[in-house]
Amino acid sequence: MKKLKNLLFYVGTIGGLSALIYFVVSLGNKLQPGPSSDTPGGAGSAWTQFVESLQQNLTHPLGTLLLQIITIILVARFFAYFFRRIGQPSVIGEIVAGILLGPSLLGAYFPEISDFLFPASSLGNLGVMSQIGLILFMFVVGMELDLDVLKRKAHEAVVVSHASIIFPFALGVVLAYFIYQDTAPEGTLFLSYALFIGISMSITAFPVLARIVQERGMTKTKLGALVITCAAADDITAWCILAAVITIVKAGSVAGAGYTIMLAILYVMLMLKLVRPFLHRVGDLYSNKEGLSKPIVGVFFVTLVISAWCTEVIGIHALFGAFMAGVVMPPNVNFRNVFIEKVEDMALVLLLPLFFVFTGLRTQIGLLNEPHLWQLCLVIIAVAVTGKFMGSTLAARFVGQSWRNSLTIGALMNTRGLMELIALNIGYDLGVLSAEMFAILVLMALVTTFMTGPILDLINRLFGDEAEDESLLPRKDKYNVLISFGNPQSGQQLMRLAHVLIRKSTENTAVTALHLSPGNELNQFNFVEYERESFRLIREEAAALQQPLRAIFKPVQDIDAEITEIANGGDYDLLLVGIGQSVFEGTVLGKILGFTTRVINPERLYDTITGKDNMFMKSIFDERTRHILKSTKIPTGVLIDKNLSSINKVIVPVFSLSDSFLVIYIQKFINNGGVAITIFDAQDSIKHSVEFKETLRAIEIAAPGYLTVLENVHATKGLFTAHDLMLISLDSWKRALELNSVWLPDSPSVMIMKP
Repeated sequence: MKKLKNLLFYVGTIGGLSALIYFVVSLGNKLQPGPSSDTPGGAGSAWTQFVESLQQNLTHPLGTLLLQIITIILVARFFAYFFRRIGQPSVIGEIVAGILLGPSLLGAYFPEISDFLFPASSLGNLGVMSQIGLILFMFVVGMELDLDVLKRKAHEAVVVSHASIIFPFALGVVLAYFIYQDTAPEGTLFLSYALFIGISMSITAFPVLARIVQERGMTKTKLGALVITCAAADDITAWCILAAVITIVKAGSVAGAGYTIMLAILYVMLMLKLVRPFLHRVGDLYSNKEGLSKPIVGVFFVTLVISAWCTEVIGIHALFGAFMAGVVMPPNVNFRNVFIEKVEDMALVLLLPLFFVFTGLRTQIGLLNEPHLWQLCLVIIAVAVTGKFMGSTLAARFVGQSWRNSLTIGALMNTRGLMELIALNIGYDLGVLSAEMFAILVLMALVTTFMTGPILDLINRLFGDEAEDESLLPRKDKYNVLISFGNPQSGQQLMRLAHVLIRKSTENTAVTALHLSPGNELNQFNFVEYERESFRLIREEAAALQQPLRAIFKPVQDIDAEITEIANGGDYDLLLVGIGQSVFEGTVLGKILGFTTRVINPERLYDTITGKDNMFMKSIFDERTRHILKSTKIPTGVLIDKNLSSINKVIVPVFSLSDSFLVIYIQKFINNGGVAITIFDAQDSIKHSVEFKETLRAIEIAAPGYLTVLENVHATKGLFTAHDLMLISLDSWKRALELNSVWLPDSPSVMIMKP
């Protein structure tokens, strides 16, 4: 009755008021002069109006900007992924994407598409959006600098970082003397040109360097800490020099820039002595996610905007103000971690790629159409590498570092990346750099960043890999189990499974837990917290089981390859992994692509089988699991978890004599875990094998009451549901799927073993 009343009220209200609106509009049309707007104009006229409206919407500034953002993000993500796969920082892929979308490729070969995507009238909006992205990015860079660490390690770090600036800066000024007349824009003073060439040779990309250090597992080493500190000192010094250079360029002389420099010094002192203590107090009071309410977040963002505005007005560029705002943020690790997470994704994923494309639209490699320009490009790259690499290496060697460490520091400090592009764009905007010189310096930034990884690999080959931490190496005299997990819950279940296999022989066994993370998702503030949270559940489980556990945490670029390399390279006897899920699971796209991952629920597996899905391997395993099974050279177990809480009963389907290797794990379950085992002879393989039957009889004699063998005819509906875990070989799992085995929907959690 109530539903009927609601329906009548709804229909009456909507219908009555709609009729009233129609009546008023009809009367209103008669009031306007000229023909009525509802006079039919024909289907052709309506279609023409629709097409014209659609064209106007497509060319509207907002529509154009949104289309540009969509295109830029998709292309940038694709190239970032590609370059990560070949062992390069994602920033290189994003820079390449920007160049390819600019006049160097898209504009040169597909001018109509380029004009449609990036009309000249839209570049102003794109430029403003990219500057907002840079402001947020520089804010994050400032927050990622730890001034306290810099103070503690100032001696060595300052010597190395300042040497890595003055060497290339001096070489850049000398180079400017020889190329000034041929490459400087008309009317540019030599001082301005020389200073910008010098600063372009001197910059190190602190964010890119920090990611490389993380991905190579150097974060917790003395060398990693030193090079991060050197880069931080380099970053602060280089941005202060850049601010001074901008001031001098705008004033035309050092004397003319005096007032601006004095204002800049006053601004820095106010930020450090007045703003910083106030923000520290606020940060101490509101350091967690719950405390960071919108009004509190607003205070910090207003500080950022005011700081950027002040430096823009003073004349040292808004980016320096954003950088300083990040530096003076509260040093509380929790606060910085939370705030970086709030800002970083927006800055790095959405807005920063706009800057790369904006730079790419300015980079006209086609202008380098004469041999002497390419010769100049090679000379500039050689000067940049010589100054930065050799300056850092010699300074590091002077303060007592080994040649290996000194060369590693030199290679890392030679990374320029995004920070170089920022400086180059400032120089281009100020009219100091010509279009040809801008393109050459962009290529220099790209080459010097690209070469960092190969040079580090070459150093490792020449000097040999550094000795690994003994605590992370498995002992050869023990049975070593490696657990590789993605989410913490999966690690907890795998720990429980491993413990059952080795419970009574802990003195002769060792368990290592491995968790790998994409390196570009971490910064130095969330690194420690992320590691702690990733291992919290598995450590709690290990403590409850009284099982000693060693942990390995590494940020890497290629997780799949790293898992197999660690498994194959160590003295591990068993690898346990949890199955992953596809992001397309349960979607129409997933069905089209064949990526749907039927995990956990056996009924879904059975539906796949009865639907004649021959892509069962892709349906069951995600790409990472398939890669691991294909590439590992040690026994590997894949756990399909279905709320596995305890392991007291295990059922083992056997389809062929090749499953005999499972006897090893059957014995471990019985001897170490006291688990009752039921062997299900699915195709009478055991029945017709005397050797297999003798092996099982020996186990029954050694552990009476723990082993039961059932033939296929004895299978009942509740046989599998009565067990906690199903142990099955990979070949038998495939066979069961091919045969549409009727007991699959009743199977419990599954451990699929590859010998």
